[in-house]
Amino acid sequence: MVAASLVTIPSFAAAQDIANGTLTVTATVESSIALTFENETGGVVLAGAGTNAATMALGAVSAYNSVCTPGVTRTVSATDFTVSSPFAVRVVKANSPSSASYTLAAALASADASNTWRINATALSTTSANLGSAYAYASAVAHTVYLTVPFSASTGAISKVVNFTATAN
Repeated sequence: MVAASLVTIPSFAAAQDIANGTLTVTATVESSIALTFENETGGVVLAGAGTNAATMALGAVSAYNSVCTPGVTRTVSATDFTVSSPFAVRVVKANSPSSASYTLAAALASADASNTWRINATALSTTSANLGSAYAYASAVAHTVYLTVPFSASTGAISKVVNFTATAN
């Protein structure tokens, strides 16, 4: 007779060490606005359109030679000439339900002893000048930059930074 037996060998599972913890996450949501420069119909195509640091290249400008850059308009008076081009500013907001509009201001980053600069009808200097105080958010608002060059000015390159500031109302 053959006897069978089943031998059970106990299994010893290794004990696992466990540690628990909690992480509390906090944040404070703040309101914010953002400004971008946009191309405007009929204006010079901006390098960097859709960003907050664009460049408007007016090209070679003069009182009497042809204006070659598309989007540049020129007027000539007895003592100077003015070149201009439209552009747009778009300001968007987040987490600011109480602000229905914004104020826009502009200033030259450095003085210009020879030429005159304007945005729309507002003359620019190194002091911030108000361009308007009830602009709607999320729409591209058209503006025009004007550069007036006196006939007495020297020839050569002109480059000027115009700083824009949007402030939530």
